[in-house]
Amino acid sequence: MLKSARKTEKNKDPEGRMPLAEHLRELRNRLVKSLLAIVVTTVLAAMFYKDIIQFFTDPILQAVGCQYSFAELAKDSSQTSCARIVQNGLLSPFTLALTVSLSSGVVLATPVWLYQLWAFVAPGLHRNEKKYGLSFVAAGFPLFLAGSYFAYWSLPKMASVMLEFSIIGSDNQLPLDDLLNLIMRMIVVFGLSFELPLLLVMLNFGGVLSGKKMAGWWRGMILGITLFAAIATPSTDPISMLALAGPIWVLYFIATGIALTNDRRRARVEAMKPGDDEASELDLTPEEVGEVEAVSASRALPSPSPSPEAERERINGYDDVT
Repeated sequence: MLKSARKTEKNKDPEGRMPLAEHLRELRNRLVKSLLAIVVTTVLAAMFYKDIIQFFTDPILQAVGCQYSFAELAKDSSQTSCARIVQNGLLSPFTLALTVSLSSGVVLATPVWLYQLWAFVAPGLHRNEKKYGLSFVAAGFPLFLAGSYFAYWSLPKMASVMLEFSIIGSDNQLPLDDLLNLIMRMIVVFGLSFELPLLLVMLNFGGVLSGKKMAGWWRGMILGITLFAAIATPSTDPISMLALAGPIWVLYFIATGIALTNDRRRARVEAMKPGDDEASELDLTPEEVGEVEAVSASRALPSPSPSPEAERERINGYDDVT
């Protein structure tokens, strides 16, 4: 087995080319490793799924006036008259635990399956494409985490504003599965919205979008980002809306600055190259030959004597009749 592995490593194409069967085999191995990592992290998350639920629900409960955590309300729901989290159905606790564990497992295994995806794609890329791709992946994950944090920070404020519309004296019950779906949706929306500047930078590096055009869009982008933040945050307070729109504004102008810098660098490189219809400059300066060695008469080679066959072919001393 070790010998075959060394043979495969020896025969590996330095440019990353391989037959279709080898591509499918490598894809299968990468998927198996990613799934094993997700399974392991899912099992670990299943042991602490109640703590994970409490991590997301406690800030919302405290925002709506509850002085007790999710675990304390689960033991005795008569301790307070604030909004209560409930579960409906016989299978709801099991499906909820499975959903929370699997979602947490996928998130915790992100470094593993992202690396497997990169290891599968990287051999087919050029050196500069590898450099840019690795930079985009390294910047995309922290940006998504930053967006997720802003969603987690703004959710309690949104919940307190939303529950103010409840009828006085009514018992407001929050289904746990709906609440967690809302939390996950908000985290995904906020996380992906923070990827917008990175997408613009990728389009600029690919030559699709110029930095000058991005700079000319700043009024429309500010308005569009503000409207998106107002829709993505259902609360009516401006704090939650600005918490989402403000960082995206800053990231957009940072992306515009990076694009303008890249355009100037690209223009300098293009200026150093000849045009498509322009010939390259040739250096016609003659070079010194150096000293030429004189050949003496004694060293001169004797002229070869003609063969008898050649003499017979000569007519009147000439090579032909003329």
